[in-house]
Amino acid sequence: MRSLIVLLAALMLPMSALHADEAKPLADDPVVEARVQKLGEELRCLVCQNQNIADSHADLAMDLKKQLREQIAAGRSDSEIKEFMVERYGDFVLYRPPLKATTVLLWAGPFALLLIVVVLLLRRLRSRTERAAVANTLSADEHERARALLAGEENKV
Repeated sequence: MRSLIVLLAALMLPMSALHADEAKPLADDPVVEARVQKLGEELRCLVCQNQNIADSHADLAMDLKKQLREQIAAGRSDSEIKEFMVERYGDFVLYRPPLKATTVLLWAGPFALLLIVVVLLLRRLRSRTERAAVANTLSADEHERARALLAGEENKV
């Protein structure tokens, strides 16, 4: 058992060394690296999908950050770089995609779904209330029997 733990630790050591290299900034210029970080926060990791490329360590995210550095080195502006990424990967690569015909469902979908759920919930509550009201109505005979029971006149019923 102890040798297994030592073996696993030995195997994990080179992997942690690889990730340590990934975490270091690749650009020597801190201004370039700050731009890469800022742009990376606005672009979605296409592998992780719930993470931006600035926080992701996926191979594709590393490649995208490399492309960002190349685009910055070529003198492109932030908007030109985002346009380039959208041309290659579509609007999905943006964390805040623009509102247009192809992305309207992306923007309005959650609100429409919430509205549908609220309407269905209200209809269900209304029908439940109506059923309870119908179930709670007593006939004239039942009313009379209840009155007699409450008055203590069980003998008459």
